[in-house]
Amino acid sequence: MSADTSSTQLSPYDQLGGEAKVRELVDRFYDLMDLAPDYVQLRATHGPSLAQARERLFWFLCGWLGGPAYYMEKVGHPMLRARHLPFSIGIVERDQWVACMAQAMKDVGVPETLHAPLKDAFMNTADWMRNRPE
Repeated sequence: MSADTSSTQLSPYDQLGGEAKVRELVDRFYDLMDLAPDYVQLRATHGPSLAQARERLFWFLCGWLGGPAYYMEKVGHPMLRARHLPFSIGIVERDQWVACMAQAMKDVGVPETLHAPLKDAFMNTADWMRNRPE
């Protein structure tokens, strides 16, 4: 996510509400994935535990949104596509990921000014992660 961090414009991280709000968003996202039947195929790609994915998405989103670069500090360069190649990701999984994140953003009260741009950026990234044509 590109962010103009000049003194006149806050980063998406700051607009969202900082670390606590990113954590709330990530927790809601994985709670929905774990509980809602609409995301069953997406949940199946994650294995029995969501703990590591939950933590890594939190680290990643903090930096991606313009906050602390936890992911880079702890794991190194995200290399998103390469890190996701072992998982079977098609259109269904992409769409469920974006829908789950959109629902989580709504549920935690992401500001309307951020909701659409973030959803678009998430869709672009999720589509890039696809490694199955269907």
